[in-house]
Amino acid sequence: MQIDKNDTALVVIDPQNDVLSEKGVSWGLVGDSVRENGTVENLERLFRAAKEGDFGVFISPHYLYPSDQAWRFGGAAERMMLEGKEFFRPDPLSLDGLAGSGADWLDRYRPFIEDGRTVVVSPHKVWGPQTNDLVLQLRKRRLGKVILAGMLANLCVESHLRELIEQGFEVAVVKDATAGPRHPRIGDGYQAAVVNYGFVADAVLTTAEAVAAMLGQA
Repeated sequence: MQIDKNDTALVVIDPQNDVLSEKGVSWGLVGDSVRENGTVENLERLFRAAKEGDFGVFISPHYLYPSDQAWRFGGAAERMMLEGKEFFRPDPLSLDGLAGSGADWLDRYRPFIEDGRTVVVSPHKVWGPQTNDLVLQLRKRRLGKVILAGMLANLCVESHLRELIEQGFEVAVVKDATAGPRHPRIGDGYQAAVVNYGFVADAVLTTAEAVAAMLGQA
């Protein structure tokens, strides 16, 4: 996979407090994996390299609203999100209560995301981009390749990977710029995801490799 700013974008999934901050509602499940991978720091390295290399940056966020509490069925992780009010916003048409909440960006990423150039697409509602406009925004810019990172490894990131592949994109996953939940009964989501990345993605990179490619040092 050849990485070039003219046809390749950095896509970051859910760079938000609830999954990356020690105060987030999911920290108990994901904290160990985040620390071991250096996920927070590695995502910042990717953001910085993309901006320095003049790559397009796209954020696919996760937001849940009061109306979503009326959902009547869902899988285990989906139910946990709704019950814990993960990525919760009180109103889709207002920013009241967003600042500093679990749905807000991790503060260290704000300069990269709110620089007037980064594209924040509409929220994905469960795991994949089928429910948002990520593919449209990429296609309209003739971007056919994606460097993929963010949270969570086996849920939103893997779901974005699979859908983008099905849509005809080339996708490289940055395996240490993500992390997964560890559940005493269900298992280690990160390890499950990394195996699938190897089978599905066009490339599986480290942060160092992705940064070198974006800065022309590969």
